[in-house]
Amino acid sequence: MATPMLRWCCPGRRWIFAGIGGGSRHGRGVPTGSTSSGKRGQSSVAQQPLITAQKPRKGEREWAAVVGLEIHAQIASNSKLFSGSQVDFAAPPNSLVSFFDASLPGTLPVLNRRCVEAAVMTGLALDCHINRKSLFDRKHYFYADLPAGYQITQQRLPIAVNGSLAYSVCVGQRWSQMVTRTVGVKQIQLEQDSGKSLHDNLRSQTLIDLNRAGVGLLEVVLEPDMSCGEEAAAAIRELQLILQALGTSQANMAEGQLRVDANISVHHPGEPLGVRTEVKNLNSARFLAKAIDYEIQRQISELENGGKILNETRSFDYKLGCTVPMRDKEGKQDYRFMPEPNLPPLLLYDSGSLPTGADPQQVIDIDQLREQLPELPRVTREKLVRQYGMRPEHSFALLNEVGLLEFFQNVMKETRAEPKKVTSWVLNTFLGFLKQQNLAVSESPVTPSALAELLDLLDRKAISSSAAKQAQCVKTRKNSILIKGGLPPHLQPHLTVSGGHKVPGTQRTLTNKHPEG
Repeated sequence: MATPMLRWCCPGRRWIFAGIGGGSRHGRGVPTGSTSSGKRGQSSVAQQPLITAQKPRKGEREWAAVVGLEIHAQIASNSKLFSGSQVDFAAPPNSLVSFFDASLPGTLPVLNRRCVEAAVMTGLALDCHINRKSLFDRKHYFYADLPAGYQITQQRLPIAVNGSLAYSVCVGQRWSQMVTRTVGVKQIQLEQDSGKSLHDNLRSQTLIDLNRAGVGLLEVVLEPDMSCGEEAAAAIRELQLILQALGTSQANMAEGQLRVDANISVHHPGEPLGVRTEVKNLNSARFLAKAIDYEIQRQISELENGGKILNETRSFDYKLGCTVPMRDKEGKQDYRFMPEPNLPPLLLYDSGSLPTGADPQQVIDIDQLREQLPELPRVTREKLVRQYGMRPEHSFALLNEVGLLEFFQNVMKETRAEPKKVTSWVLNTFLGFLKQQNLAVSESPVTPSALAELLDLLDRKAISSSAAKQAQCVKTRKNSILIKGGLPPHLQPHLTVSGGHKVPGTQRTLTNKHPEG
């Protein structure tokens, strides 16, 4: 059987199934998800790259993929959604659990104002309609890490609906081929997080940590307007930047503060939508793209070989690069939604409907929150391009790395070098050094002032570009940098930083004040 492959047709946003390497497309060969070499879990379909095709060749069938996302973002709040327990990722297990979190009888929920404000601000940033009245519901299901046996959410009337998220995606090999697309935001709702189950296979037991139980979440439901993993990953990255700019969520995917569920189906254009599968708990934009593209290829391969797609929940095995079944969803689960009896309707106001004499601490003014919205990433990128004349791809790179834009702007304030040169040094030399040392921008031993001073020397031609690039910064201790490269002795005084001292030979240590020191 030919190795199946998919071609991504940019103009029509459609997938084309083709046979590569000869053989019949419809022959019964090695099933998807295995190879003739017998290596477990390595799919020949998943490993094939996606290439562009201008026109489908004769005999090839077109497929259209449909992708929708559900995003759970942990709200940046000091306490949980309905209790006063603290929120701390690194706290010891079960050390941040109130009576309400543990669902002891007689405990009642008290709504966290900060979480409501975060939901409203996120809705405004995504051009949503903010409902002046929203309701809370109980969603019943049993998990060991859900003590109450139900989750408080907003099923009937969420806090925000009908918005949109604009994102940029590259349709070719170059950044210049970037286009802006929009995905609809169906709704944003407030809900509780569950606890965490830690499975100990050696002892055949499961440990429960309830520190996360009751933490406030924003569930952002995106319309199924996307058609591949690259689009989904670009949308998630843009949403992540928006949440971080608003301060409504830290959106750190590595710490589980932003988790994504992807709903995927395929069908022939002009025909009804296919049966969808859901890939759960994706905590990386890169894994999200891989999981979606693999699942699209798997479904097409299954249908082309006469099989059928099951309505099921799957997970992504990042080591094998494929999705694996978790549980069947053919029998629809009855969550027994019911109104939350212990919470009244949530009422929001604008400047025109604000009750006279109302306590500002007891009401939320939508217009006031609208005025507090910060500059959004899209606007920031446009200003960078306009102000410094940089390429659009450079503006994306500055915003995608936490703290890098602030570092760049601080360098620009202290140097006379051209913006183009500063951009090149920050994105190539400086960022490359951080990646090599596995450091975040906030952990960098190189301060903006030090880099600005070096760029000024370059600008005055006191040192050559090659000599400056030879000065490779290596972190030696918290407040020191070791400069290698053997600069001429008459240039070394120019690089002296306050508190620095010379070291014998061709190396010298510059003692810099660390941001945290």
